[in-house]
Amino acid sequence: MQLPTTPICFPSIKLPALPLLLQPSPRLASASASGPGSAARRLGLGLPTPPSVASAMRRRGRRRAAPTSRAAAGSGEAAAPDSQEKRDGTDLKTLATRFWKVAAPYWWSEDKTQARLRLAAVFALTLGTTGISVGFNFLGRDFYNALADKDQEKFTQQLLYYLGAFAGGIPFFVLRDYAKETLSLRWRSWMTSYYMKRYFNNRTFYKIQSQSIIDNPDQRINDDLSAFTGTALAFSLTLFNAAVDLISFSNILYGIYPPLFIVLVVYSLGGTAISVVLGKNLVNLNFMQEKKEADFRYGLVRVRENAESIAFYGGEENELQLLLDRFRRAFDNLSELLIASRNLEFFTSGYRYLIQILPAAVVAPMYFSGKIEFGVINQSVSAFNHILSDFSLIVFQFQSISAFSAVIDRLGEFDDLLDGNESSLSSQNDTVDEISIIFKSRSSAVSSNGSLTQFDPCMVLEILNLTLITPRSGNVLITDLTLELKEKDHLLVMGPSGSGKTSLLRALAGLWTSGTGDIIYHVRDSMLQNANVGSEEVLQSSKQRRDNGIFFVPQRPYMVLGTLRQQLLYPTWSEDVHHSPNNNTESTDPLPFLSEVVTSEGVGAKPEMPSTAELVRVLEVVRLSYILPRFNGLDSMHDWASVLSLGEQQRLAFARLLLAKPTLVLLDESTSALDEANEAHLYSQIEAAGITYISIGHRKTLHKFHNKALYISKSELAGSTLRNWELKPTSQISAEESSPFSS
Repeated sequence: MQLPTTPICFPSIKLPALPLLLQPSPRLASASASGPGSAARRLGLGLPTPPSVASAMRRRGRRRAAPTSRAAAGSGEAAAPDSQEKRDGTDLKTLATRFWKVAAPYWWSEDKTQARLRLAAVFALTLGTTGISVGFNFLGRDFYNALADKDQEKFTQQLLYYLGAFAGGIPFFVLRDYAKETLSLRWRSWMTSYYMKRYFNNRTFYKIQSQSIIDNPDQRINDDLSAFTGTALAFSLTLFNAAVDLISFSNILYGIYPPLFIVLVVYSLGGTAISVVLGKNLVNLNFMQEKKEADFRYGLVRVRENAESIAFYGGEENELQLLLDRFRRAFDNLSELLIASRNLEFFTSGYRYLIQILPAAVVAPMYFSGKIEFGVINQSVSAFNHILSDFSLIVFQFQSISAFSAVIDRLGEFDDLLDGNESSLSSQNDTVDEISIIFKSRSSAVSSNGSLTQFDPCMVLEILNLTLITPRSGNVLITDLTLELKEKDHLLVMGPSGSGKTSLLRALAGLWTSGTGDIIYHVRDSMLQNANVGSEEVLQSSKQRRDNGIFFVPQRPYMVLGTLRQQLLYPTWSEDVHHSPNNNTESTDPLPFLSEVVTSEGVGAKPEMPSTAELVRVLEVVRLSYILPRFNGLDSMHDWASVLSLGEQQRLAFARLLLAKPTLVLLDESTSALDEANEAHLYSQIEAAGITYISIGHRKTLHKFHNKALYISKSELAGSTLRNWELKPTSQISAEESSPFSS
């Protein structure tokens, strides 16, 4: 798959017809009809001139701004288009620090040898193209001298030299551009892998979305990384080319007429200062435009994902108005951006036009007095334009630089967050204690006084003095909860909506750690990484929890992008599916960092991957065997969230559960879409498999599948220390109509 990159460029501008000797360098002029890829057009005359970086990035934002996840939609915060209408500007020092922090890791990574060799090749080819430009400068002088002298023989000779130089120079320009683009693509590939691993590490993706910390992380990984690598490399080459160009052509221009060189320096420095003043607001406007375009695209994707629900509700007019409001916000910001760009363009256009006649006007008196030849005028114009473009990079590239600065800002902000330096995360960790989640072996252990302490071999879960608090608002959901769960104990969690039932499961899964207390899982010794007597581990990752036999089944199961076989094997054997012996290409993979898998600490034993016959059999057990002929077997690919009903998806989730054979499973209204017969059948299957389970549900039919019931009431007062839960056997409450709490 070919990935897009963002080339550096100089702004295009249509110029009136001018005599050939007065035409500005193509570094300042628009691309010819042959397009920006024409190497012959660029020979000796500077860099290619495709559309500006700023415009390209704005178009990319409109086309491919990635949506935020459904978690953000549920929170109602991350995707809000008006969550940050204005933002403070980022100072130059912070931008420079963020640029280095984002750009540097690749050049010291495991791919550093390839990266540095390729970069050296690009710089060498760039140096060669600059040398060719200098040669063409002198060829042009002699060419126009022969033309002015009406020397046909010399003119023909110079024309042949020109054609030969074109033939010899074109490969340098083509190879330079190819080497630059392939290096940019490799850099982007590495950075994508680097950021994706950090994004998924320690459930950072969940924290970002559930706590609405930053907008559109997916857009930053996809669009902003692409823009950063392509533009950073191109700007680096532009600066290098400008430095070499400046040295090469300064000698030529200073040798022709020193006052012209002085005029050039004063003119370019003054233009740079004026451009900075006129375009100071462009960075923030570009930053906000990226966000608002992504928010609008996210709204469109939500309509596609929830088309049936919207149609049932008849909510077309409401959705239309919401989308138009989001588009209006993007439109208003883009209008401000265009006005700021227009004001800057007034100056830069005049700046470009004036210099077309300035060098010829200064040097012309020397030609009239006979001190220089006619070809020297063309040479001075060419050298002047080269040096002016080097001195005036900020003037000609200010819009591109401002758009690039916005990309640096967004990636730097994202990078700080991934490193855990973002105050929105650290401040939360400072203000509340964390819930401790520990895995313990079921063996006996030696206590501090030397005696043997016997653990109950049937113990599965202990919750000790658990007080659960919401991560952002600090509301108390559950106060001082203590309970034990042994093998063949099955707990039903009940209570009014909003009381914190699902939040309790989040705490048990380690997704919410704000609060106090201990959650202790007693697991088989074979599951612990360090299976010593009395050994224990602290929860570090979701994979560690799963590998220690703790499984979760949500109300709406997650349907992965893949085949029916992959649906059944998810998540227990996902790594085995994607890294099977048939897919082992490490020895020949040119991008090995895209094939790496970050393994979690504390990986325990897991069942052997099921055979095809076992997969078919488990579908029969959950009463889903009829979907095999409907979808042509286990290896068919479909959008399973769309083609299967919610009830079928819930049964498929139970098939995953039965295949994984965990010790404890957390069920969050996992049978809400099933009829009572199927619900009873599935609960009987997991009980027969010897799996301990904790269920959240409202149906009274669930009582008979559980022997303990935990009722949670809403905590009426913020910071209340009163116990708002009650634990009792289901046999005592099976006939009760409502909460057992006294009124």
